[in-house]
Amino acid sequence: MDTEQLLSSMTPEVLERLNYVVETGKWPDGSVASPEQRDNAMQAIMLYQSRHNTSPQHMTVGAGGDITFKSKQELKRDFSGEGETIAKVKLSDK
Repeated sequence: MDTEQLLSSMTPEVLERLNYVVETGKWPDGSVASPEQRDNAMQAIMLYQSRHNTSPQHMTVGAGGDITFKSKQELKRDFSGEGETIAKVKLSDK
């Protein structure tokens, strides 16, 4: 299978399964993935991300194949929700 065929056949479900294998070392049915399967899954994910990931997270492969790193300041802002108000709660001093 060539690269373009691989990418065109990767549905969101396939990508999710591959992510699961890389993260856990097991297939979703619970069977253990071989080191070669895990490596191949990671390579497929990185290839997919290099073509389709337009909003990469910290340490991912962005569109165009660039490895993207976010600074500590960017990560703190992303995780703090700076600029976003979800709810305000006033605590009483009882």
